[in-house]
Amino acid sequence: MLDIKSLHKKYPSGPVALRGVDLTVHEGDLIALIGPSGAGKSTLIRCINRLVEPSSGQILMQGTDICQLNSGALRKARKKIGMIFQEYALVERLSVMENVLSGRLGYVSFYASLTRKFPRADITEALRLLDRVGLSDYIDTRADQLSGGQRQRVGICRALLQQPDFLLIDEPTASLDPKTSREIMRLITELVQERNIAAIINIHEVTLAEMYSKRVVGLKDGQIVYDQAAGGLTNEALTLIYGEEDWEANKTDSDDALHEEVI
Repeated sequence: MLDIKSLHKKYPSGPVALRGVDLTVHEGDLIALIGPSGAGKSTLIRCINRLVEPSSGQILMQGTDICQLNSGALRKARKKIGMIFQEYALVERLSVMENVLSGRLGYVSFYASLTRKFPRADITEALRLLDRVGLSDYIDTRADQLSGGQRQRVGICRALLQQPDFLLIDEPTASLDPKTSREIMRLITELVQERNIAAIINIHEVTLAEMYSKRVVGLKDGQIVYDQAAGGLTNEALTLIYGEEDWEANKTDSDDALHEEVI
């Protein structure tokens, strides 16, 4: 489904963010992308849909090189690449329903988008998704009146309303408490499985990566240093990805914090 080949990214006035990344994603894959801050995780996510322009390399989505598309072809390709943002990227003054329906803007005419007159089928699917994520009672609520977890659910619905073949998810739990983080990760996992779509999740919480993904990819200094099925992250692997640390002590502290939060 997705083949990334020798992907490089160097920012004009900054460091090299990606150094020859090779990654293959298959249909139905749910990949957790982990690594220290500055490893290139967000850059990799954003290169895939060219929110960040790669310096060189190939990004083959079902055989089409995203890097070579002109603006019109790129807009068409992005319809099938859903994006869920860390900071939600909602329009605060709009309602939950209006924010979700914005996921269909690439499929309707300019007039329809301007007047917010969406096809009945789109509205029905938006209502179904909102019910699925537990937001049926918030359809007319403004986005700026929602909690962080609720905003993230709206972002998930908006991305899924695009009917994507692929999901890019950038730090979906970064601003959430431990309990809500688990709920969001569980929801993402269930929805991806239900729709049999592939997804890459950039995530800092190693425990959540192991619990909810099928595969864990570790990035360090712009290079992939680890790529294995979830459930196999050893202390040695964590040291390879993040550097020397007392991982057993950290694991105990993390479990204790989660236990206190649940209580």
